[in-house]
Amino acid sequence: MVRWWNGISWSDVTTPAGPGVAVQAAPVHLPAPPAGPPQPTPAPRSSGRRTAWAVGLSVLGLVLVVVIGLLVGRPSGGGEDQEVAAPEGPAITAPTFPPGTVRIVDEAAGIAYPFLGDGWYEYDLGVVLETTAVAGQFFTTQDLTPDGGTFIAQCTSGPLAPEFAYPGPSGLQSTLGAVADSVRANYYPSPNERQVLRDEGLTVDGTPAHLFEFQLSWDVEGYDATGERAALLLVDVGRSAPALLYLSIPNTHAELYGVIDRVIGAVEVL
Repeated sequence: MVRWWNGISWSDVTTPAGPGVAVQAAPVHLPAPPAGPPQPTPAPRSSGRRTAWAVGLSVLGLVLVVVIGLLVGRPSGGGEDQEVAAPEGPAITAPTFPPGTVRIVDEAAGIAYPFLGDGWYEYDLGVVLETTAVAGQFFTTQDLTPDGGTFIAQCTSGPLAPEFAYPGPSGLQSTLGAVADSVRANYYPSPNERQVLRDEGLTVDGTPAHLFEFQLSWDVEGYDATGERAALLLVDVGRSAPALLYLSIPNTHAELYGVIDRVIGAVEVL
């Protein structure tokens, strides 16, 4: 059973309504600039000898500054470029989902992740061969493909099917490699080419996991898309079967590629 959590209570989903993924920050009102500093009062006149000392010290200080500047600015004898510190600025962080975002809670798999909002629908298209159950969301990108099916973008999950013989956390990478080969053969037009973007271990909500992200490309008549970006996340949730999260975005909707990182970064283990 798939339940949806809105941050306050559980509810059954019957419509695709949701908070969406676009978040706008509230306007920030800057304080008025402070009044200019008061005009300094004229300094009292000094004696001629004091003035001479001041001029002398100023000239000496200027010479020292020039000499130090020349020494610091000289290149090192090694001939390597020197690393120059960039000016500090605001830290750049990936956008996150706002508090209260509805979440898909996949109790069978043991994970939860955000619902992506308007335009995405509860997944009801049948089985996913790599899992024993399926939950999640999708939308249609092509109503009819040459093989008589539909083409979709999806974000689905489920317990990994037993035929992949998951051996435990030490086998996350090898198991996920087999899953990636299965997905490629089952759901995409052929022939196709695959470019691996990421194949790396992760920690998801304190538990071991592995991510395999790839780009597929093809040139097959009758398909609107000529490629797709997909990511598979396998999470050891402490059960006999790990949780598999499968995200795929056809290149007809390449503007949504950023959703992949956002969802992966927001996965929770139940």
